[in-house]
Order: sequence, then structure tokens, then C-alpha cells
Amino acid sequence: MLRFLDYFFLTFHTLFTLFNMTGWLWKKTRKIHLAAMTLTAFSWFILGIKYGWGYCFCTDWHWQVREALGRPIQSDTYIQFLIFDITGINLPPLLVDTATVAVFAVCLVLSIALNIKDLMAWRATRE
Repeated sequence: MLRFLDYFFLTFHTLFTLFNMTGWLWKKTRKIHLAAMTLTAFSWFILGIKYGWGYCFCTDWHWQVREALGRPIQSDTYIQFLIFDITGINLPPLLVDTATVAVFAVCLVLSIALNIKDLMAWRATRE
């Protein structure tokens, strides 16, 4: 069961991260993308008040599974773990964190702007 959970979290969390980066591109996924970004922001900034800035419950659960498997993660963040796991390159945590927040901020602004644009276009067709 732990091995299944390890693969599940690796797959789900990676796909969720990729969706956070690209979901704003398609009109059909923009609302769910905004919800996903809101969930991410809630985890990072609201739960982060209690558990530490940038806290991600998905990462926390995955790390617990890896600990139980005897394969603990040495990275501070999921993105740093992915980069190292895929490329073997261990980038400085500050660089990874800065890039992660920058990409998140750009994607959030794009998501909000495009959702507002879509809402205004929809309202214009209703008049």
C-alpha cells in the first residue's frame, strides 16, 4: 500500500503542479484552475501560518509515505525534489523557492485576469 501511495502522490502532485502552471491557457479549464491556485495559496499562506511558509499538505503526506518506506526525501520542497529526481541537479533552495513563487504569481495573475475577461465576455453576450 505504501508503494502505491508513493506513486500516487508522485503522479498526482506532479500533474497538479503542471496544471497550476498551464491550466489558465484553456478557457474550459480556467475556473477549475483558479480553484486549484486558490487551494495552493491556501495551503502555502494560510496553513503556512501554522506549519511554516510554503507548507503543502500533499508534500507533507508524500514525505510521510517516503519516510515509512525507508526512502526519506532530502529536499526541502517538492519542486526541488522533482528537479533533482528528474535531472540529478541539486539547485540551491533559495533559487528554487524564488522561481516557484514567481511562476505561481504569474500564473495566478493570468488566471484571475483571464477569468475576469471570460466573465465580462459572458455578461456581454447575456445583454
